[in-house]
Amino acid sequence: MEDTDADRVLKKAKWNVQKRLEFIEFRLFWDARLNRKDLVETFGISAQQASADMATYKNVAPENFDFDSTQKSYLRSDSFTAKLIGGWTNRYLLQLLAVESGWMDAEQTWFQSEQAVEVTTLARKRVDSEVVMNILDGIREERQVEMFYHSMTGTPASQRLIEPHALTYNSGSWYVRAWSSEHNQFRDYNLNRIKDAKVGDAAHTDRSLDFQWHHTVDLIIIPNPELPSEKQAAVEYEYEMVDGSSSINCRLSVSFYLMSEYNLDVEPGKLKPVKQQLVLKNKEDVIQARDVAQKLSIDALNRVASTRSK
Repeated sequence: MEDTDADRVLKKAKWNVQKRLEFIEFRLFWDARLNRKDLVETFGISAQQASADMATYKNVAPENFDFDSTQKSYLRSDSFTAKLIGGWTNRYLLQLLAVESGWMDAEQTWFQSEQAVEVTTLARKRVDSEVVMNILDGIREERQVEMFYHSMTGTPASQRLIEPHALTYNSGSWYVRAWSSEHNQFRDYNLNRIKDAKVGDAAHTDRSLDFQWHHTVDLIIIPNPELPSEKQAAVEYEYEMVDGSSSINCRLSVSFYLMSEYNLDVEPGKLKPVKQQLVLKNKEDVIQARDVAQKLSIDALNRVASTRSK
């Protein structure tokens, strides 16, 4: 594919210049305006450098802005087309969520002003940064991690020994995927329920035996047939379905959470259609694939353990 003018300019620009060009487009896209002062205050550069950056951006996207001498600002034009931040919608909305939830300060974003946003959710405790640091060390260095874990068994927090190999995010929570010495299985552990995690000895379990993690499955999702046709159409539009269905490829170990989050594991008719807007067309196949992978993994781990004990 032939490089565009924007590609050629960015390839020649230094990293810090690229960031400033992205900032210019960010402000034009989301706030419809910016001026040299915005660049000066955000990046600590001179007014002359800010003018040079605007000129460089003009080479990248000459039709994207006009200068308003009355406001002394650059305004987004009607012919604006994003050249540098085309896929940033989710990033923008996630930053709004992060600021509103207290996960980051507004000053850490490129927002010009605070937005009218209301976030309503059940607050969870913050994940301990040292827990995450040690979990990541264990993953990167292939080492065991000792920790205390609050499980859902109703018993007090107990000491566990795991060998972590991946992180996953599902249904609003972060998990670590790890081999459990207690069960000799690969399991998920909620990072919010871990405390006092410490890196230990070298791991000895082959991560490739986590078949539920290393194998994927296609979830064929359709609107609930019990919904009226106009509501089915709304669901199809929301999830960008093609010909009435959407295929989501995910790891077998993650499919459980996705099914639970959207009530895909609930038998049809148990909930009102409006509470179960999506239906998993191939639910039995997904469950079977997950169960087979888990059994193969357990059998392989047991064989390894038996060999070591001899």
